[in-house]
Amino acid sequence: MSPKIELLAPGGDVDAIKAAIIAGADAVYCGLDTFNARNRATNISFDELVRIIRLAHQYECQIFLTLNIIILEREFKTLAKLLSKLANTTLDGVIVQDLGMLYILKKHFPTLDIHASTQLTTHNIGQIPFLKKLGASRVNLSRELNLKEITEITAVSTELDLLTEVFVHGSLCIAFSGLCYSTSASVGNSGNRGRCSQACREEYKPTETGNKFPLNIKDNSAFFDLPALIDAGVHSFKIEGRIKGASYVHTVIDSFRKQIDGFVATGELLEDGERLYKVFNRDFSNAFLRGDLNQSMFIENPRDNSKYYALDKSNAISVVEIQDVEQKLSDEKEQIHASVFDKIKHLSIEKRVLSLVFSGEVGKPLTVTIKIKEAASTGVSEQATTEQTHVMHSERLLIASEKNCIDDSAIAKRFKSFNNAEFNLTQLSTDAIPQGVTIPFRELTALKNKIAALLNNDIPLLAAVELPKLVRHAKQDQAVKLSLLISDESDIKLGDITDADIYFKLPDAYKRGCTKYVSFFQQNPRLIPWFPSVLIGKDYDVAVNILQQVKPKLIVTNNTGIANRAFELGIDWIAGPFLNTTNSYALLAMKENFNCSGAFISNEINRQQMKTIARPENFKMLYSVYHPILLMVSRQCFFQQSVGCEKPRIDNGCMLSCDKSTSITNLKGVSFAIDKQKAGYPSIYNNDQFLNTEIIQDLAQLFDGFMIDLTNIGAGDKESPDKALLIAQFELLLNNSNIEQAGQLGRQANSLSNSSINAKNKLNSLVPESTNVQYHNGL
Repeated sequence: MSPKIELLAPGGDVDAIKAAIIAGADAVYCGLDTFNARNRATNISFDELVRIIRLAHQYECQIFLTLNIIILEREFKTLAKLLSKLANTTLDGVIVQDLGMLYILKKHFPTLDIHASTQLTTHNIGQIPFLKKLGASRVNLSRELNLKEITEITAVSTELDLLTEVFVHGSLCIAFSGLCYSTSASVGNSGNRGRCSQACREEYKPTETGNKFPLNIKDNSAFFDLPALIDAGVHSFKIEGRIKGASYVHTVIDSFRKQIDGFVATGELLEDGERLYKVFNRDFSNAFLRGDLNQSMFIENPRDNSKYYALDKSNAISVVEIQDVEQKLSDEKEQIHASVFDKIKHLSIEKRVLSLVFSGEVGKPLTVTIKIKEAASTGVSEQATTEQTHVMHSERLLIASEKNCIDDSAIAKRFKSFNNAEFNLTQLSTDAIPQGVTIPFRELTALKNKIAALLNNDIPLLAAVELPKLVRHAKQDQAVKLSLLISDESDIKLGDITDADIYFKLPDAYKRGCTKYVSFFQQNPRLIPWFPSVLIGKDYDVAVNILQQVKPKLIVTNNTGIANRAFELGIDWIAGPFLNTTNSYALLAMKENFNCSGAFISNEINRQQMKTIARPENFKMLYSVYHPILLMVSRQCFFQQSVGCEKPRIDNGCMLSCDKSTSITNLKGVSFAIDKQKAGYPSIYNNDQFLNTEIIQDLAQLFDGFMIDLTNIGAGDKESPDKALLIAQFELLLNNSNIEQAGQLGRQANSLSNSSINAKNKLNSLVPESTNVQYHNGL
């Protein structure tokens, strides 16, 4: 059994955090009004955070701050200021998604403990050393994993001295976290920026199976699986719910606290979990944890299911019976609300009262008497007030002088900043200092620093960090090169008509012991292996085997576990577009730590956001100009609720052999393609293809290469454009762009311009349903 089982609670606002603390949470994660992935939560201010940390620590509860979004280049200056402030608090950890933020935290803010967010989609053992090398001390595992997979990853984490967290209760996304672009593609509301619009909870036109909410799944709950998770070595049991209120948080945390404590004391699960149905829920499922992905995971009600649960349990039939059940539940909810707020109303996060009284005389040191008063949070109606008194002296003695005398203004200038997030400076007195005395002003600064350390729990304050200016390195080759992504072996022949780099997309899943792709790549050395985002369990093992046996000169990977293994094997690698790279520091993180040779810049950011990125030395920057627009990837089946399936649950055969496609249509009449490739995860795509010819004209000087995706994945039953024609038109555009960059236009200018226009028009006709709205909207 784990020596310490952490119960980690959500805190969307001050009341919810108080409720979590009083209910017995070991730690609470919360967000500020910026840089966090729950914009819909109330969130807290920095001043409130400082005081919440103090309150929590009185109850031996830790506070973790969510900074779990991808970061844009222009934000790092502001981010560094925030991190500098956080480094001078007693914050217990920061939760991070962005690789660039991981980089600057490790390099410039080593005192801040780093937790890898679930947004990093951590699902295989290779990702653990990757995150360890970037400075993470703990990892929140993907919610789609089963117990066996969690156990294997946790074993590796333990060897590397990393802690693991698992979500044990709350809302579930149907998509892999970090790989959902459902609203980013249309209106820029990226889940990777904390602005998820919850397309999975939307109502759609009735599907063939009669479902109006085909993507809506039940809430997660491992309330009765805690012993198995403890045996798996999981350190932290995490509750989802930062947009939920105090009543919800207290009820869930109190229920889990009693269940954990009861099991630790007796070896038995003593709680029945009924209270969990009294607060918001969409009914519960532990199917991911059990590895039993079935139709029962879905629910047609995306809103609160507590009423329907109560009605089903009571067998109410008549109108009167139904009304009685609903009224009883309403009364219970009100009682829960009143009880929780009665418990937390005496928990104070008021500022501490600070008094600074200066005194002295000629020939003696300058003395400051510091008094700190605070109302101790006792949880009862009367708060006890505590007072501390400290006395400090200057090193040098006061001397008589008519110049640079110590007066009110000199003291206020240096000490008024103590009226801050944590302290209410009510007295700043110099009445006991005679006129006409002075002391070197550096002595005042030294006194200020000593007081600051005292008020900061005797920890010296750290200087603010200003990030060094990044060097923008030039491209090695001014010409921009085309690359192709294929997944069909018959498309290898396209190499006969182009000298473009050809990436071959490997599947998400493999048959056990599969050696097919080893010989395939050995026989086709021109092909560059392209590894997918999600590689779980045996699929990761087989992918690593391909890497080790083939030992290609170069790969592209969207999976950090494969990136780490490639680095260990000395194989050059390029970061794929689904590693969500949006800033220079992410490029540096991959280059300096894992010898990454290039990266695809995220298609979520716009032209201006791309222009600010600084290229590391000897590093390639790439971009996909034509591809299907992925909205979400799931481990769950999208066909069960759309067109139906004779299988009640997903098995290995489904993953390897199913290749269905269909579509769903929302109430606005917009359709989305559901696609399942053989050996691939179920995915949903936009109806439009991404086609961006503008970037070739705008930013060719920034990029080394542009890629076109010829896999046909996500096309459904739509006719695919002629691939040879697509290649020809893109090569024409790039050749013209390269001539322009080289400054060799001369009399060719008009001819080149007309040729480019014709190529763009031809591409638009080949791909009539296309968009590049992300290139304009950005994040």
